[in-house]
Amino acid sequence: MAVLSPEERAALHDAVTRLLAAKSTEADVRRTMETECGYDPDLWAQLAEMGIAGLIVPETFGGSGASAVELETVMEAAGAALLCAPLLASGVVAAAFLHVLGDTEAQARLLPGIANGATIATVALTGDAGTWTPDGVAVTVTPAGRLDGTASYVLHGHNAGVLLVLARTPDGLAAFEVDPAAPGVSIARLPTFDHTLRLARIVFTDAPARRLTGDAWAAAQAAIDLALVALAGEQAGGCRRTLDFTVDYARNRYQFGRAIGSFQAIKHMAADLLLETESAISAARDAAAKLAANAPDAGAAISLAAFACADAFVKTAADSIQMHGGIAFTWAHPAHLYLRRARANAQLFGTPAFHRERYLQSLGG
Repeated sequence: MAVLSPEERAALHDAVTRLLAAKSTEADVRRTMETECGYDPDLWAQLAEMGIAGLIVPETFGGSGASAVELETVMEAAGAALLCAPLLASGVVAAAFLHVLGDTEAQARLLPGIANGATIATVALTGDAGTWTPDGVAVTVTPAGRLDGTASYVLHGHNAGVLLVLARTPDGLAAFEVDPAAPGVSIARLPTFDHTLRLARIVFTDAPARRLTGDAWAAAQAAIDLALVALAGEQAGGCRRTLDFTVDYARNRYQFGRAIGSFQAIKHMAADLLLETESAISAARDAAAKLAANAPDAGAAISLAAFACADAFVKTAADSIQMHGGIAFTWAHPAHLYLRRARANAQLFGTPAFHRERYLQSLGG
């Protein structure tokens, strides 16, 4: 896929939005998030058929070969619909990790399955501390070339058919491919505040592994950066949907003989939500464009989007609940689903505070 024009990107966004409007309704999300796997295989197959599962996979390996700009566009639609799918785990992090790692044999063997949705892959990057830096890697390699240690917060780890693991070796960090069904691999789902999110803790005990060639941490950092852009797009899309249904409620909910949206306090809150939403969309799209163009300030733009979009989504979702009143605190209302997604997303791949610090460092602060 060549870089799309604005009109083509809009068509892509609309196509994904239409599919998710039909297949990822609130009822679908509530049903899916209570299943063991946490996603709808039929919807995942349809997304794969559209080329979404392999959106960033090079065309050589059966993907669409799209850039971060197209990915961010798709993720806005996904965030608006609270999509439950292994897209971030497999189609973004694992695909980007393999692409940047540069192990041609592993790419030829794994990327086609990731692109067509048949293979769900995930990357184990950090230990229980949840530090998304080289210091956070908690898996080590034995003299026999097997893996020991723990990886935590692994996206869709219990669904994965392939584990890509960062581990410490005598000559630095290296990447390994592990069969999740291999002896010495124990996978347990972690409890999550957001029921649509699937995370796992994986314990390796003398587990067999295949070492992959390439700079493991450079590949991991590139995958994290792309994931942050995707996550920013998801957060921006969540902001937009939250704003839309909150404003609609304010127009149609009457108290004291008038719509609550006519009260000055509600008007001010709605204006703040609009500002947060538009700022998040701008930050996410700017980060995607700069990453796609390999701009010198791409790192700064990604860090800014990471904390700005996370904060905007949390604020928008929390204020939406306040504007709805007591009804939004009930399990039956969708507002709390967006708040749960917002708070969970704000912790993935580093907290807003971590990315603020990274942003300041990129500016020489």
